Amino acid sequence: MPQSPDDLDAVAVRTWCSLALEALGREREAIDAINVYPVADGDTGTNLYLTVESAAAAVEAVFAAHETGSTVPATADAVRAMAHGALIGARGNSGTILAQLLRGMAGVLAEAGDADHLRTALTEAAAAARRAVAHPVEGTVLTVAGAAAEAAAATAGTAGLTAVLDAAYEGARTALAATPGQLAVLSRAGVVDAGGQGLVTVLGALLEAVGGQAPARTPTVAPDALPLTGDCAQEVPDSGPAFEVIYLLEARDEAVERLRSRLDALGDSLVVVGGDGLWNVHVHVDDAGAAVEAGVEAGRPYRIRITHFAADRVRAHLEPAQRGVVVVVPGDGLSGLCTEAGATTVLARPGEPPASGELVDAIRRAHAREVVLLPNDAQLRHTAAAAAEQARAEGVRVALIPTRAAVQGIAALAVHEPDRSFDEDVVAMTAAAGATRYAELAVAERQSWTMAGICQAGDILGLIDGDVAVIGEDVPGTARTVLDRMLSAGGELVTLILGEDVPDALADALQEHVREGYLAVDTVIYRGGHQAAPLLIGVE
Repeated sequence: MPQSPDDLDAVAVRTWCSLALEALGREREAIDAINVYPVADGDTGTNLYLTVESAAAAVEAVFAAHETGSTVPATADAVRAMAHGALIGARGNSGTILAQLLRGMAGVLAEAGDADHLRTALTEAAAAARRAVAHPVEGTVLTVAGAAAEAAAATAGTAGLTAVLDAAYEGARTALAATPGQLAVLSRAGVVDAGGQGLVTVLGALLEAVGGQAPARTPTVAPDALPLTGDCAQEVPDSGPAFEVIYLLEARDEAVERLRSRLDALGDSLVVVGGDGLWNVHVHVDDAGAAVEAGVEAGRPYRIRITHFAADRVRAHLEPAQRGVVVVVPGDGLSGLCTEAGATTVLARPGEPPASGELVDAIRRAHAREVVLLPNDAQLRHTAAAAAEQARAEGVRVALIPTRAAVQGIAALAVHEPDRSFDEDVVAMTAAAGATRYAELAVAERQSWTMAGICQAGDILGLIDGDVAVIGEDVPGTARTVLDRMLSAGGELVTLILGEDVPDALADALQEHVREGYLAVDTVIYRGGHQAAPLLIGVE
């Protein structure tokens, strides 16, 4: 049944989300390809898609809760779910701004979905998004959002919902076409703003949901567009902060204001969206740890994602690599190590394993035709398999190596050779991972029975290949015992990954222990940063 042109109800919101997701799915690669601002990392389309995917899933959950009843959800419930889903799933600079736009609209449309409220909703959305950005720049999605709101507000008071939306859509398209004249980086590249292009797509989906007919599509390049290759691509500056940091934050309003000031001093592209105690924080910085620490001081950050920008930010997405590696790491220290080795990383915080959507996002960010996926956790086997299947459906050849620990992933990455055939590379990496025994130290939380006997709360447990093999009183003694047990079966290389609170003296002592007792065995030591286990051990 076609939707009423004079009322945006819950069904229309559901349809809007579905159509927006389909449209962004079709245009994702094209939008990624024109992403040159604020960072030319080729992921704007992907980030918008993932943000809307989360919004759509939240709306579907509201409808699922009403399946046993005879009524559909209230409009207010649908639009609030959409906004909340976008907030918790927002990715990147563009996705975070879109989440705030949807939140601004939802605050008004929850009252009513008529034409008058839509005009107000678009105006509030544009204003809210601009407030969320620390340093607004014209020629971006903010400009496009503002133009859509102004065009909607200029319609006659008697105009219906479809007429208001049509005006907003045309206003956004006109503003989008003008963005190359407002932002030099867009003009040099010969493209329109990628975030603005995505917003036009989302508004077009809303117009189709209400009016029942798909609007005219907007090309993703300016009329006199130049290809993003050669000299044009080289003109796009590749300087700037090294990391993108995103996290959800539970915090009070006054703490968030202090956080804004601190993050603004640390980096750029700062966007903080949300409210009512829940926020989505996005910033580009050189010191990712400091950005996370600022969140800890403000409240409770979680779902933390840290992305290292590639050195060549334009060619990384214009000329996809033949092969990439995606690695799940338990600490930010290993994230830097694996990134230096050429891998795309996904950070698994203690107690917060990544979802399949995060792994799919990482596979896309690898910008490769072939990808090797290293989950580094036995509990992520099914999640990683689901992500691999989705990526394969998108045309990426994915090989899942079932690594069960970070040290196995490091061993596999160490023998990765992109110049080999895909199958040969996967076989070599799988063999290296399989030849690596793994262990970790943990602190017993309570009295319990283990394979090594009964432990007490506070005991240090040494787990070898996933099972408790040693119960000790302190970390140094337990680590030595675990090493002796593992090396009794032979080995050529010991890998030690230290947690952030473990002193360097322990690493030196363990290295000396190996040197004295096992003359032919080498030891390498890495700092894992903030990770659940104080010590990870690998023996090859």
